[in-house]
Amino acid sequence: MKFRRLCLIAIFVLPAALSAASREIQELQRDVAQLQQDLKTLQRAFDEKIPSLAVLVQQALDLSRETNKTLISLDGRLQEQFRQQSKEVVAPIAGYGAKIDQLSGDFSQVRESMADVTTRMGKLEQQIIDLSNAVKTMQAPAAPPPPAGGQTAPTASSPAPPPAGELYENARRDMLGGKSDLALQGFAEYLKYYPNGPYAPNAQFYIGEIHGKQGDYETALRDFNMVLEKYPANNKTADALYVKGLTLVKMGKRTAGAAEFRQVIKDFPHTEQATKAQAQLKNLGLSAGTPTRRK
Repeated sequence: MKFRRLCLIAIFVLPAALSAASREIQELQRDVAQLQQDLKTLQRAFDEKIPSLAVLVQQALDLSRETNKTLISLDGRLQEQFRQQSKEVVAPIAGYGAKIDQLSGDFSQVRESMADVTTRMGKLEQQIIDLSNAVKTMQAPAAPPPPAGGQTAPTASSPAPPPAGELYENARRDMLGGKSDLALQGFAEYLKYYPNGPYAPNAQFYIGEIHGKQGDYETALRDFNMVLEKYPANNKTADALYVKGLTLVKMGKRTAGAAEFRQVIKDFPHTEQATKAQAQLKNLGLSAGTPTRRK
């Protein structure tokens, strides 16, 4: 009985199930056919685009190569222009530097020559002064004969001073020999008899130098100021400025001493005194700035 029921169910249900499965298979087949058609369409479009893309890529590669060539050529031209301009600029600058060095050397030689001429003129002037003093001594009237009583009559004229060169050289020898007191006396006598003689600035400077070595800084400072004020243009001006600065520093007046060192650098550049003044400023921890007005 049950078997019969199952058979009946199968007879009525199986055709409907088979019919539904057939429809799904047909739809699936249609979908597969559509996908195949779409793939064929994409393949044709891809095949059509590939040649044009290849052409564009090739054009881009050619343009890149041309650009690289242009850049290389431009870089070469720039390098060549830079080398040429360097030659045109460096050579004249080097020439100017050589000319400046030559002018500096010529100027130094001129300074040395002028110093030599000044020294010779000073010696010549001193010789003229000595000769003039000798002539005055020879032209002085002879002393009258002593009176009958044996007493000598007083002379109206004072004795002639020693020759300037002899006075100065004796004082120099005493100073170099360590005889400071005798040197001071000798230089003082020179300034007494020949206050405007050619060696007067030197004598005044050495007096200040001796006082400084003796520790009498106040007197030494006045002596150096005398050199700078009474003999402003002479061969000892730079030395007087420099040693005055040293004296002020020893007296504890660092600012005033630094001002003198800067004045040396300003007024006498490229000299030994300027080099020493720069070293002193460095020792004081200062720079060679604008000099202040000397007091």
